Amino acid sequence: MPRLSAITPSGPAHLGNYLGAVRRWAREGRPGDLYFVSDLHAMTTFYDPQRLRSRTRDLLALLVASGIDPDRVFVQSDLLAQLGPLTWLLECTCSFGEAARMTQFKEKSAARELAETPVRVGLFTYPVLMAADILLQGTAEVPVGDDQAQHVELARALARRFNGTFGEAFVVPVAVTPPAAARVRDLADPSRKMDKSARDAAGVLYVMDAPDLLRRKVKRAVTDSLDRLEYRPDEQPGLANLLEILAACTGKPVREAADGFSSYGELKDTVAEVVIEELRPVRERISALLADQPELDRVRRRGAELATARGAERLEVALRLAGLGR
Repeated sequence: MPRLSAITPSGPAHLGNYLGAVRRWAREGRPGDLYFVSDLHAMTTFYDPQRLRSRTRDLLALLVASGIDPDRVFVQSDLLAQLGPLTWLLECTCSFGEAARMTQFKEKSAARELAETPVRVGLFTYPVLMAADILLQGTAEVPVGDDQAQHVELARALARRFNGTFGEAFVVPVAVTPPAAARVRDLADPSRKMDKSARDAAGVLYVMDAPDLLRRKVKRAVTDSLDRLEYRPDEQPGLANLLEILAACTGKPVREAADGFSSYGELKDTVAEVVIEELRPVRERISALLADQPELDRVRRRGAELATARGAERLEVALRLAGLGR
């Protein structure tokens, strides 16, 4: 039962991406699981083409450097020849009302309108592209959080409708809740998650940040004036965030992470060092891959070939059943 997960190059990868997703994929992934860089999903708002290409390469290197089998990794846009026609089939299967009900579209389009920035059609239709990502690979399970569960339900509805109307072509996927992962918050504002596209990077620990920069950011992390070293996320969110990071990097239970510390400063020093050591080998492997462009190109090409082969028969069947081709 293959599972499919993705990471979008909307910004540089940060500690939350690594601890909450990528490290878990590498440690707990099953042999048939698939992982991809969803660069097409990063195009629904204004973007810089060169930056998109660079970030896509960086995230591909991150997946491989973290220990994920390179044969299970690919870049979404390398499958455009398959995703294009399949997305069109699914758009012709999807109703306007279904697409319009997507909560993320309503929230993000409202924010764009308030900011008087254009709302792109791609923001409206990308859940159908996401359905194509899922159905093309014969995905049985999609690990998602609450914010993406509605999109998996759309993929399920489209698969069932297509199968019922034209004939069996697609596996009907199910959304599954991934194992609990580290909840890494912004160090400068612990009320929000660490974000790849954050405008202010002061509270974001990027995977490729130099050790000295990581250390400075952690030491400047927002805490409080209570001077009480206990795990109380509702009362002390900044301190709780540091304790959760420490627990995730050391394997300690989060409620024991504060044991042995006498001050916030001492805790911050330790958090900074464990983060630096957690990211050091990954950062070194990423740097080596980025420096060896032919090898990274080979990994990307191989991943695209394998992903294309997995979806070829499924797409051919779907096109034939829909009345296309000879």
